[in-house]
Amino acid sequence: MVKIPQTIAGLIDSALADGVPCLVGTVSRDGRPNISVKGSVLVLDDKTLAYWERAHRNAFANVGANPRVVVWYRNAAKADQLPRGATIRFHGTATIHASGPVRDRVWEKVVPIEQERDPERKGIAVVIALDKIEDLMGAPLPG
Repeated sequence: MVKIPQTIAGLIDSALADGVPCLVGTVSRDGRPNISVKGSVLVLDDKTLAYWERAHRNAFANVGANPRVVVWYRNAAKADQLPRGATIRFHGTATIHASGPVRDRVWEKVVPIEQERDPERKGIAVVIALDKIEDLMGAPLPG
């Protein structure tokens, strides 16, 4: 069973403030990969990440076509709190929430600076159900 360790959850939730926003990797229907910086990545619960999608460009289209995603987090300054390589990869399946209570819950957890970038709340919530968490070498994180 995949579970985000509490120490890692705190690092993810402060990634943007620490100057190391997460990268989200997606793949289009025809197999073209895309990597996007997502400063709003957050821990929704111990098995789920989420982010606020306000750009509505490649990553958004890709998640709609192929929900398998990877989230990359690296913070060399906090290597003592992280596994090998100061890097974590989170693999999972994304779902889009354009309205409703899940969208509202994600919005409430989005860091204020990201909320300010979408004052009209035109974005949508993307929730990622995790099935694998690994270090830089591909070893699973204990959870």
